[in-house]
Amino acid sequence: MPILSRGSDQDYSNISYNSCNSLSHFIPICVETPSVKGVHYQRARRIYHPDQVSAADLKTEIMINVGGMKYLLPWSTLDDFPLTRLSKLKLCSSYEEIIQLCDDYDEDTHEFFFDRNPNAFGMIVSFLAAGKLMLLRDMCALSFQEELRYWGIEESNLENCCFRKLFQKLQELAEIRKEEELRRSKEATCVLDEKTRFGQFMNRLRDMVENPQSGLPGKVFACLSILFVATTAVSLCVSTMPDLRAEEDRGECSQKCYYIFVIETICVAWFSLEFLLRFIQARSKCQFFKGPLNIIDFLAISPYYASLIFSEDDSNEEDDRPSSSSNTYLEKVGLVLRVLRALRILYVMRLARHSLGLQTLGLTVRKCTREFGLLLLFLCVAVTLFSPLVYLAENESGRVLEFTSIPASYWWAIISMTTVGYGDMVPRSVPGQMVALSSILSGILIMSFPATSIFHTFSHSYSELRKEHERLQSQLNRAKNANRAGESDTFNETDSLILEEQASPIKYIYTGN
Repeated sequence: MPILSRGSDQDYSNISYNSCNSLSHFIPICVETPSVKGVHYQRARRIYHPDQVSAADLKTEIMINVGGMKYLLPWSTLDDFPLTRLSKLKLCSSYEEIIQLCDDYDEDTHEFFFDRNPNAFGMIVSFLAAGKLMLLRDMCALSFQEELRYWGIEESNLENCCFRKLFQKLQELAEIRKEEELRRSKEATCVLDEKTRFGQFMNRLRDMVENPQSGLPGKVFACLSILFVATTAVSLCVSTMPDLRAEEDRGECSQKCYYIFVIETICVAWFSLEFLLRFIQARSKCQFFKGPLNIIDFLAISPYYASLIFSEDDSNEEDDRPSSSSNTYLEKVGLVLRVLRALRILYVMRLARHSLGLQTLGLTVRKCTREFGLLLLFLCVAVTLFSPLVYLAENESGRVLEFTSIPASYWWAIISMTTVGYGDMVPRSVPGQMVALSSILSGILIMSFPATSIFHTFSHSYSELRKEHERLQSQLNRAKNANRAGESDTFNETDSLILEEQASPIKYIYTGN
C-alpha cells in the first residue's frame, strides 16, 4: 500500500508497511523459538462453555474448578510434575482421600473444586503447560508463594527476575518478624514489670527518656536535651574566638572564659544525668553499651572529665619537672586537651534521638554499605587512572609547578571528580584540560550510579520509621484509653456500691451512756 502525495512526482512506492528495510537498521531482529503446534493446547486449556465439558474425555483428562474457573488438564501433563497436589489426585482411590487434597468433589461430573485464588492458578496452569512460572503484578509475592506451596510447586521454578523479587520480600518479612519478636519480648517484660511499683516507675522513666511522645514529661525531657545540645554547640564555637584562644595560650582565664567553663560544666552535668538515666532504665546493660548513640554519648562526655584529670596532673607534676622537660610535657598535655575538647562536637549527634530524619540517615548508611563501598571503589579506580594522565599531560607541556608528582595529582583528581573544584591545582595545557574534562564527566557518571539506589533506600527507610512511630503512638494511645476505661469502670463499681448502701442503710444501735 504505497503512500501517495498530491502534486509530487517523487516515487513513494518503496515506502510501505510491507517493507521494513528502512527500519531494519534500528530494530533488532527477534528470532522466534520454534515450538510444536498444539502441544500447549493439549497440555492444559480453560473451559469457557459447557459444551466443552461434554466433549471432554474425563478418563484421560481431569477437570478442575478453582474459584469458579474451570480447566481441563490431561493426566499426562500432571505426570511430569509428580509432587504437585493435582498429580496426587491420580493416586486417590476413595472419596475420603480426594477430600484431603481438594475442597469438594462432584462424583457425577468428576469435577474437583478448590477454593483458591483463580488468578494465581492461571499462572500455575501456564507453568504446567509452557514451563515458565512468573509472578503476578497485581498480587503480593508472599501470597503467590503460599499458592505455590499449596499446589506443591517449588519457588526455584520461578524466573530469575521474579525469584529475586520474592527473595527480597522474604528478607523484608524476616526483618519485620525479628522486630516484632523484639517488640513482643519488650511488651512481655513491661507486663511483668508493671505488677510492682518499681516496675511501674521504670516504665515511666523509660517512656520519659526514650519516647518523647509518651506525655508531658517526655516532651520536656526532649526539649531540655535539645536545648543543652544547642548551648554546647554555641559555647564550643565561642571558645574558639581569637581573644579567648590568646588568653588560653597565655595560661590566663578571664571572666568570659570562666562563664564558658561554667556553661560547659552545667551542660556536661545534664548529659551525665541523662546518660545515667538511660543506663538505669535499660533492660540489658550489655546491649546498652553496644548501642551506637550510647557510644557517641560516652565519647562526648568523657573529654570533659579527662581534661579535668589532665589539668590536675599537670598542676601536680609541673613543679617536679625541670624547665626543659616541663615545656614539652605541657605541649603534649595541651595537644591532648585540644583534641578532647574538639570531641565535644559529638554532642550534635545526640539530636538523632529526637530527629526522625537523622535516624533515617543512619539507617540508610547502615543498609547501603555495599553501595558506598562500590562508590569508593569506582572513585579509587578513576583517581588512579586520571592522576597519571594529568601529570603526564602537564609534564610534557613543561608546566609542572602544581602537578609535581602523581601522588600530588591524586588530590586534584578527587576534587575534580566530585565536582568541588577548589582551584588550587589547575591544568594549563590543552591535553591537561581534556583530561580534566574527562575526569569531571566520569565523576558525574560515577556519583550518579549508586545515588538512585541510595535515594530509594532512604525514602523506604523514612516511610518505615514513620509508620513505626505512628504504630507506637497508636499503641500508646490505646493503652492510655484502656487505663482510662479501667478507671471509669472502677468508679462505676464504686458508685454502684454507694447506691446499694443508700438503698439498704445499716442501722447502728447506740449503747453509750
